[in-house]
This record gives sequence, structure tokens and C-alpha cells, in this order.
Amino acid sequence: MLIVTTDTLPGKNTEPLGLVKGSTVQTVNVFRDFGAGLKNLVGGELKKYNEMMDNARRIATERMTAEAEALGADAIVAMRYSTSAIMQSAAEVMAYGTAVKIR
Repeated sequence: MLIVTTDTLPGKNTEPLGLVKGSTVQTVNVFRDFGAGLKNLVGGELKKYNEMMDNARRIATERMTAEAEALGADAIVAMRYSTSAIMQSAAEVMAYGTAVKIR
């Protein structure tokens, strides 16, 4: 599945099939959250949170791709990520775009 952030596929004639999306809500465990709170005091990268968000983006992308494949799409254009805090230490990641068939 070709996934692009551009609105079109240059040189390709496409037919839009519709909006596709995938989402997940992820959290880190309480011990990692406590460690992140301590890191907040001294500064530095929150590696476990980075890992959590990378994993969340991967899952959301896989779910979006599965939705596009179910429509018979060849590609997803105008793909974007959206994130929002659900509660302390939990975030929702949504991947969305337009499924298209290449003609």
C-alpha cells in the first residue's frame, strides 16, 4: 500500500474511495510514568514515551491501511496523524487519509 502525505499522486489518475482511519489509545505503566516524572525534574528525553508513541503510530497506520485494503484501494493520499491526550499518561493517535484506486 502506497501512503503519501501529498493530496495527489503525480502522474497518476486516481479515483477517491473515501476516508480511511485507524486509531489506538496507548499508555505507559505506572512505574515508567513515575520515572518520567523524575526525569521531568532533571530534564532529558522521555524514551519510554517516545517508544509508546512510535508504537501507537504504527498500530494506527496498520488499522488505517487495513480499512483501505478492505475498500480495494491501491494507495492512501493526504495521510495525517492526529494525537490527543485522553488522560494523564494516555494518548490517542489517529491516522487518517483518503483511500484511492489508481486508474
